[in-house]
Amino acid sequence: FPVEAIRAGFPSPAQDYADSSIDLNEELIRDKTSTFIVRVAGDSMEGVGIFGGDEILVDRSLNPRSGDVVVAVIDGELTLKRLILDGIGAHLEAENAAYPPIRIDELSELTIWGVVTFGIRHVR
Repeated sequence: FPVEAIRAGFPSPAQDYADSSIDLNEELIRDKTSTFIVRVAGDSMEGVGIFGGDEILVDRSLNPRSGDVVVAVIDGELTLKRLILDGIGAHLEAENAAYPPIRIDELSELTIWGVVTFGIRHVR
């Protein structure tokens, strides 16, 4: 894709050429073999700017750390939440006050599918 600087304020004189090009794979994907795209449904992560209908890039090669937004499977249910590791274990937090944290207890099975690295929003 050609890359040009565009002002979001008042219009500026248009340039008739692109200064350079950009490869989105090179810019957004660190490990092509471990990265996948998922379409988001729901509103639980709106507080971090992830909305229903957005696509997210998820990297399976990254080690999830406390505070990362992750795609997780808890007791067979797929979810998108923030991973929190604290002194009493792990829990998953939504970024919407309407959703309570999900505490991971000893009997629960938690699998992290990957860490979210980028979000893509469609402009309509």
